[in-house]
Amino acid sequence: MDIASLTAPLRERIARSGISSPRIAVLVSGGVDSSVVVHLICSAGYKPTLFYIQIGMEEKGFTDCSWEDDLEVVRHLSRQYDCPLQVVSLHEEYWASVVQYTIDTVRAGLTPNPDMMCNKLIKFGCFEEKWGKDFDFIATGHYATTTFVGDHLFLSTAPDPIKDQTDFLAQINFAQVRKLLFPTGHLLKSEVRAVAEEAHLISAKRRDSQGICFLGKVNYNEFIERALGQKEGLIIERETGKVLGRHKGYWFHTIGQRKGLGLSGGPWFVVKKNIRRNIILVSQGYDPRDQYGRHIAMDRCDFVSLDPWSYDALVREGVDRLVGEVERQPLPITFKIRHTPEFARGTLYYDPKEGYRIDSEEDIQGIAPGQYAVLYDENHHICFGSGMITKGW
Repeated sequence: MDIASLTAPLRERIARSGISSPRIAVLVSGGVDSSVVVHLICSAGYKPTLFYIQIGMEEKGFTDCSWEDDLEVVRHLSRQYDCPLQVVSLHEEYWASVVQYTIDTVRAGLTPNPDMMCNKLIKFGCFEEKWGKDFDFIATGHYATTTFVGDHLFLSTAPDPIKDQTDFLAQINFAQVRKLLFPTGHLLKSEVRAVAEEAHLISAKRRDSQGICFLGKVNYNEFIERALGQKEGLIIERETGKVLGRHKGYWFHTIGQRKGLGLSGGPWFVVKKNIRRNIILVSQGYDPRDQYGRHIAMDRCDFVSLDPWSYDALVREGVDRLVGEVERQPLPITFKIRHTPEFARGTLYYDPKEGYRIDSEEDIQGIAPGQYAVLYDENHHICFGSGMITKGW
């Protein structure tokens, strides 16, 4: 693809805003995705300001969260494109919100989603309050897109199903998404790397970062142990009540977990946790029925733009804007409850007293309270938002 094709979605998005000389901040990490974002924005004729956010936990004693190599790449990128660079710290804010949220959620026996909270509270929350407010747009290397339906802007999925990151963005609000640019969101990962090679970016061959956003090279269980310590408890077979072994703390285990239990004669799956008694219940077999459910309950849902019923009415009526309230009847949707390329199909229900419920068309494995159900339209293109799972059955 030539540069005009590569930058067309970016230029169209900015043109739609009506801002002729936009002030653009780019969140850079040292990875190939954000580096190509800078290349595309500069190639489109804009001069962005680069921001590297320090959110590692060195100040909390986690000395193995190294960022020096990333910052060296970012500084080289700044010089290569003659873009100003600001290195800003959100250490304390990160610990107080995302890291503490993770610790508290795990302590409560639930499954956290720290990457989702990082986007909502740090990258597009604290950063916006301190620095982003001075810019018209904030650009990132997320694999996501935005789509106008009538006069309404929606968060939408990327064409690369394996890399799509809308599930990590599904807690942001409209004020945040209206400022976001995803210059590489319409590209496949292979295309992003090809652009990086052609542009001679030193990050072209760098590996993608893996794991939870704030941990860096720290092992997840090691982090949890530092935060919560160890507390020995029993591993019990659910069907028989037989004690099979011991564990070091329920917080090291999640519903649906198969590996790391240290049990022979498996496979064994974690099917339930008794938080008060610090007991892990397991079941044997590749597909124990305890792991599956078709119903997902959420007390509340947070929608990025319009709720699914309003979007559905907007499309059906073919109008730019809706007038009046839309009745919340059972609505077909697609959804995810974990980061995966696949979407499940189901029906979304709403009751003013009970909250939201998804009834899935197929059995869903490992419905974990504390995680988020992310809601999409039937074509899994528009990402409506998400709700924390309170119960699955």
